[in-house]
Amino acid sequence: MTVKEFAERSGFRIINLADNAGDVHIRQSYCCDLLSIAMTRVPEGAAWVTVMSNMNTLAVASLTEAACVIIAENAASDKEFAEKAKAQGITVLHTEKPVFDAALMVHKAIHAESGI
Repeated sequence: MTVKEFAERSGFRIINLADNAGDVHIRQSYCCDLLSIAMTRVPEGAAWVTVMSNMNTLAVASLTEAACVIIAENAASDKEFAEKAKAQGITVLHTEKPVFDAALMVHKAIHAESGI
């Protein structure tokens, strides 16, 4: 499933939809709020679910080549965060769902598409 397809179907609020969102496929979900761990463990192509919504989150997403970032639990983000996501071409979604529930939605969506 592409990031764009997931963004459109999930019902999550779109903070930024990257220009390449229709070409980037989500391979799995990954949950982590500790940036130093996420930096070394977010798999390429993952939908990274976190409550961290600061500039360092975007740096880690870029470094790890995450498919997108999902800000969960209604965590606040500001205009600067959205502008930086746009400038860096990072898709960021926002939801009030808990981290686990948001990641489970990703998991179900990508596995429903593959027939697993």
